[in-house]
Amino acid sequence: MPLTYVCRYCQQVLGKIEQDIPEYQLGFHFLTPEERRDIILGETDRITVMVICEVCQQALEANPELALYQTLIQ
Repeated sequence: MPLTYVCRYCQQVLGKIEQDIPEYQLGFHFLTPEERRDIILGETDRITVMVICEVCQQALEANPELALYQTLIQ
């Protein structure tokens, strides 16, 4: 099933994998059930993996209080 990596804050698409790759090669088996629910959004024809882009990571490191918000202003 195709995967799309998206920043959880700014919604920027960071990458796509169109071919089928076993879950263990992606490292998803290391996630707890709670982390899986938070990070991986399953759809009928695609999986979306919520990550943090470099710009948002830098903003969070400089201003940790931004983690309280759903989106970051860039």
